[in-house]
Amino acid sequence: MTDTNPAAEGTDTLTRLEQEGEIAADYLEGLLDIADLDGDIDMDVEADRAAVSIIGDTSSRDLQKLVGRDGEVLEALQELTRLAVHRETGDRSRLMLDIAGYRARKREQLTKIGAKAAEEARGTGEPVKLDPMTPFERKVVHDAVAAAGLRSESEGEEPQRRVVVLPA
Repeated sequence: MTDTNPAAEGTDTLTRLEQEGEIAADYLEGLLDIADLDGDIDMDVEADRAAVSIIGDTSSRDLQKLVGRDGEVLEALQELTRLAVHRETGDRSRLMLDIAGYRARKREQLTKIGAKAAEEARGTGEPVKLDPMTPFERKVVHDAVAAAGLRSESEGEEPQRRVVVLPA
């Protein structure tokens, strides 16, 4: 009979996520050095995943190059960072990367979009289909819709996958 201690499991998970953050930070430090870019690395654990941010000192214009158009470069760097963590740990990582506050600002906008779509679906009684989004964007919208007390689902195939907000 195995005795599992939830507190110990929580500590193990936290330690593992902190280790992921450390590996990611080392990888990103190397990347910043190679690219000759300045930035501080901040690590945290949010919603059961490691969260790593690259923060600009004064003008984060240089860091915008690492975000790219519509966050495309950021998404690619996140995947590369996850691969670096996987190479070290052997485990798949769900690490989130933010650069120069891009994801934080995006999360704020998407939360408003989700709340507005929920309001519209509630008012019209009709499903509301949103524009195609990345998995990160859809997750934020689904959370905002749930917070507004409605349900949502994703439909379509990547890269045209979108959120549909369902009326009550």
